[in-house]
Parts: sequence; C-alpha cells; structure tokens
Amino acid sequence: MPADLTVERILTILSETPDRLAELTAGITPAQLTTAPEAGEWSAVEVLAHLRSCSDAWGDAIDSILAEDHPTIATFNAHSGIEPMRYRNSEFRTSLRAYTRQRAKLLTTLEELRPRGWERAATVTGAGTPLEKDVHAFAQRLARHERPHIKQIQDLVTG
Repeated sequence: MPADLTVERILTILSETPDRLAELTAGITPAQLTTAPEAGEWSAVEVLAHLRSCSDAWGDAIDSILAEDHPTIATFNAHSGIEPMRYRNSEFRTSLRAYTRQRAKLLTTLEELRPRGWERAATVTGAGTPLEKDVHAFAQRLARHERPHIKQIQDLVTG
C-alpha cells in the first residue's frame, strides 16, 4: 500500500486539478471533448463527469464527518461505471466551471482544518466489514483518484 500523502501534498493536488484540466483542454473543440477514443472508453466530458461525481461523494463524506460526531457513511465505488454520473450530459466548459467552484469550496473547508480536524472519522459501510475512515483518508483518496484521470484527459487531447 502506498505511503500516505501529507496534508500539504493533498491540498496541492486538489488545488491544481481544475487548473490542469483547463490548461489541458484549452483550445480543444466541443466535438473533440465529447468524442471517446474507442468504443467503451470515456470522452473528456465523461472523465470530468466522473471526477465531479466522485468529488461530490467524497466531499459530502468529508462534510458529514466535520458536521456530525462520527457518522455512518455508505461507501461510494468510484469505478462502478458511468451510469451513476449526474454530469455526463453537461457541456465541458460549464461542467469544468462547476467543478472548479466545487473544488474551491472543498479546499476552503480543508485549508481551515486544524490537525485534529483531519483525524475526525466516520464508519463506512456497504463494502464488507465496516471501516473507520477519517477526513485525511477521504481527501487522500480523492487526490490519488484524480491523478490517473488527469493523465487520461491529457492522452485524449494529445491523441
């Protein structure tokens, strides 16, 4: 299992992702952004929809942990497929602006946390034995999850 990311590294990755997506897709046409490279693969719009859906789920989990005393949270599988994504029919630039706003809100929450806030935890159910996960684990999961998808979009737009 890879070593934990530091809080500083998590915040850096999470803060850089929206700008990196904007940079990678600047000058790319809407048609290019909605075209998947192969049947069964995701277009840039679909990758961004997936990122937004995951950010919703894991950001909501973080909010619940910070708002409640040790809540119970149902698991969210980031790789369960494209159907659960609410944003797959959104225009890329509109979706990216919403994602950027969503990320700014999450970063504000995380940047204000003292070290003990990162340790606040929840019981996560729905995938076998219940697990204890803290804010750090959810934020780290989000940061680690985004990295390969940024590469995926880079590969899509550079062809």
